[in-house]
Amino acid sequence: MKPYQAFETDLNHLLNGACAVRITVSGYMPLSVEEIGSSGDGHRQVSLCHYGEQNGDLMRDPDMVFLFHSLADGPAAEPVSYRNDYLAIFHEVYRYDEAGRRSHVFPRLKQDLKEFARAWFATLREQGFFAPTAVREVLSP
Repeated sequence: MKPYQAFETDLNHLLNGACAVRITVSGYMPLSVEEIGSSGDGHRQVSLCHYGEQNGDLMRDPDMVFLFHSLADGPAAEPVSYRNDYLAIFHEVYRYDEAGRRSHVFPRLKQDLKEFARAWFATLREQGFFAPTAVREVLSP
């Protein structure tokens, strides 16, 4: 399976029909998976995030947003942004014009986020976030 299609399958598996879930595995930071609305061009967006805390504030460590769309060979979820609050990093693959249409792409960043997402999903599997023993809390049905 191609990476973007695998990301779509994995995110939908984690959400399991809900709009927002928190998944907990002993020994690891909880994982939040949440539908966060639509992009400027109308595509569904889902956030995948670990949260930490610093001085009472929630800190994303990291947060990736995935843009869902259809490719010729099926549905896909493309990582389009990365944020880490502890490091004050925020990157977006696309720039948008005033009408909300994509106007520019950063190809190297697009490739970097794809590679990071692939590794992160593999790590989440190893840590047990996809296992039936993971504790799932539906935050929004």
